Amino acid sequence: MKTLTVALSILVLAFSSLSAINNNNKKSKQMEISNKEKVVALIKSIETGDPSAAAYINPNKYIQHNQGVADGLAGFGAVLHALPEGSARANTVRVFEDGDYVIAHTEYNFFGPKIGIDIFRFEDGLIVEHWDNLQEIAQETASGRTQTDGTTKVVDLDKTAANKELVSKLIKDVFFGANPDKITEYISTEQYLQHNPGIKDGLAGLGEGLQSLAEAGMPMVFEKNHFILGEGNFVLSVSEGIFMKEKVAFYDLFRIEDGKVVEHWDTIQKIVPDSEAKNTNGKFNF
Repeated sequence: MKTLTVALSILVLAFSSLSAINNNNKKSKQMEISNKEKVVALIKSIETGDPSAAAYINPNKYIQHNQGVADGLAGFGAVLHALPEGSARANTVRVFEDGDYVIAHTEYNFFGPKIGIDIFRFEDGLIVEHWDNLQEIAQETASGRTQTDGTTKVVDLDKTAANKELVSKLIKDVFFGANPDKITEYISTEQYLQHNPGIKDGLAGLGEGLQSLAEAGMPMVFEKNHFILGEGNFVLSVSEGIFMKEKVAFYDLFRIEDGKVVEHWDTIQKIVPDSEAKNTNGKFNF
């Protein structure tokens, strides 16, 4: 039985030879499954080493925004090849899409246990761009919930635009502090399930957590919102700011029910200086 190292080596070789794949066969393959399914398969291939998932990436255009990975397929393949043998795990818990973008919320073992929110952009059925935000898995959480459990089903597709607008206003009025007193217009006072490991359930838990950070001289500060993506009851907000006195990216995932936010997941990751990044595409640049 081939080891994972051998499988990953095969995957790297597959990346380098994708341009030789027959175009007609590729197009036929792309039509068989959805973009969501392609993303789930690609992420799972990090664990299995399945080289066939490479067919879902454009071999001539793969723009990488993970600051620790070099641009293009070669950069992605090199990182996979560097993983310790038998260590890789990838379990996508929820996935949704917004036009050409697919968003995946995944439990990883990727150089250690992590939670990841990945964004993939498609052109003509192939992945051409990737962003992500990774955070280590917490051993204990204030709410007792894990960083990924909870509702996964995408519903209320007819409310996508309204829910994205709700989150846009929430970010502006509450997260950026334009009108913080409006928080109950956006977040339910009856049910607010929290998956941030340091914050308890409910609006009271949110207030308590933010107050504790402020009193410790380490307030959570949102400085700029870059993108809002959503499908039905799930909306993702991508922002940057300051956390624990460091420059970070905030990926906040919200579930909306009856016009109010009722559940929240997030990942927070430090932004490294451009001089230390392995590509020149930037952490954001949507």
